[in-house]
Amino acid sequence: MATTAAGGMNRFYLVLAAVVVIGLAALGYSALRPSPVSIPANVTVVAADTAGFRGYLLGSASAPVEVTDYADYQCPACGTFEAVQFPDIQSRLIAGGRVRWRYRDFPLNQHQHARLAAHAAACADDQGKYWPMHRFLYEGQSDWAEASDRAASDEIRGYARSAGVDLGKYDACMSSAKHAGRIQASLDEGEKLGVNSTPTLLIAGRLYPGVMTYDGLRHLVDSLAPPSKP
Repeated sequence: MATTAAGGMNRFYLVLAAVVVIGLAALGYSALRPSPVSIPANVTVVAADTAGFRGYLLGSASAPVEVTDYADYQCPACGTFEAVQFPDIQSRLIAGGRVRWRYRDFPLNQHQHARLAAHAAACADDQGKYWPMHRFLYEGQSDWAEASDRAASDEIRGYARSAGVDLGKYDACMSSAKHAGRIQASLDEGEKLGVNSTPTLLIAGRLYPGVMTYDGLRHLVDSLAPPSKP
């Protein structure tokens, strides 16, 4: 009887020890996790925020047509455009030398994580990983767009890891909010031009709000710069 009781007590202490270890591990993990990041809005833009930076560029500098895309990473229509139309635009018009793409952040006030995502992309750009991060943000939009601040920060940090970003440098970049002015300057630029929704394309001085199809863009590009005959 005593042996049975002793065995029961041993099992109790083993379970208790396991619970303590798991609890300590959870506390350690929480302590090591970066705090949720908040990127300030309406900051004062200084010259250093825009020096040498026109936006995130893709394609040849000699392309006959430049398309500026004012977009918001949390915008569902922007996500649809990226998933459905942009792959053909990229493979046929950008890679084909017909278009140079210029992406500009236009975070809408109603999207609480839009600046967070834009800043994460800017931090990835510091390490030459902007376009992979850009893709992950849009592909995973449904996983972070309506999440809590903590969950959104963690999810987006996971994309940085998948993009091959050095997480130590990424965390320092995010906590400093060093690119808040760059994002604000991009938004200010769009507002001065009359952008009020996303996505909006700027092509040859005209704004085209809404999701433009690949065919629609191709026809517009051909009208502005007819393809050379073979």
